[in-house]
Amino acid sequence: MIKNSTQDSKLDLAHGLLTKDKRLPTSVAFIGGGNMATSIISGLITDGHNAQQIFVSDTEHEKLATLAANFGIRSVSNNIEAILAADVVILAVKPQVLQILCTEICEAVQKRSPLIVSIAAGVSLDLLQHWLGQDLAIIRTMPNIPAMLQSGATALYADHSRTTAHQRDVAESVMRAVGVTRWVEQEQLLDAVTAISGSGPAYFFLVMEAMEQIGVDLGLDAETAHLLTIQTALGAARMAMESSDTPAVLRHKVTSRGGTTERALKIFEDGGLQVLFKKALTGARDRSAELSRLFGDTNG
Repeated sequence: MIKNSTQDSKLDLAHGLLTKDKRLPTSVAFIGGGNMATSIISGLITDGHNAQQIFVSDTEHEKLATLAANFGIRSVSNNIEAILAADVVILAVKPQVLQILCTEICEAVQKRSPLIVSIAAGVSLDLLQHWLGQDLAIIRTMPNIPAMLQSGATALYADHSRTTAHQRDVAESVMRAVGVTRWVEQEQLLDAVTAISGSGPAYFFLVMEAMEQIGVDLGLDAETAHLLTIQTALGAARMAMESSDTPAVLRHKVTSRGGTTERALKIFEDGGLQVLFKKALTGARDRSAELSRLFGDTNG
């Protein structure tokens, strides 16, 4: 079961007006300065976090220079220096290099005991505890690509026996800087999250791609088909967010009996669209679980 941390309205979700937890940590270190780290940093700065209390370490010096110039944050020469300065450490590197990184920073993490927040897909808490040392406060998160626009959806999971309520609040506050957040009660549910929101943007892009092309096939010019498609997608998403109605109710409201929409929806239903979606998302969930097991077997 997915646990809602608050009873925020859909309007709050749509406009990013979730109440921010102002008890943010004094200092945050990002190990890795890629796109997701950049997005979170941008969100934190927008939320009013002190740029001089944000540290970033990365092997690419040009990337660090760009981050420092754009946000006024502090780039540091190595991972250890960043960790020793931080209350919260964000592990923002690719899963494939995470074990090597953890081996490098293990001693510093044990000495400092910061809150660890991982955004690495497929790397379990057990593996992170094994690589970094036991009894650390570690929280796994699963953000998605729209976080780059502060419109992301992030799921979080924490072992309550190793994390405090305050630490969980801090992690949620950090991730809310790039969109909405939800907690899951079992770690394996992150695989379902991957199927829904992690991979989800690609599903919508596929639908938009098809609608654009078919619009052209039906006689529209490419620019018109593109604009109409993406604006319709945006408008539908806003309606779903801002309305108290469910998507099913909204669908019925915009479907006139005997009209064009009813004809198109019937064709979708007759073609087994819902069954196909279930098969696709279940496949994505299963593949996420497979990759997690494979990663553990390979790197344990």
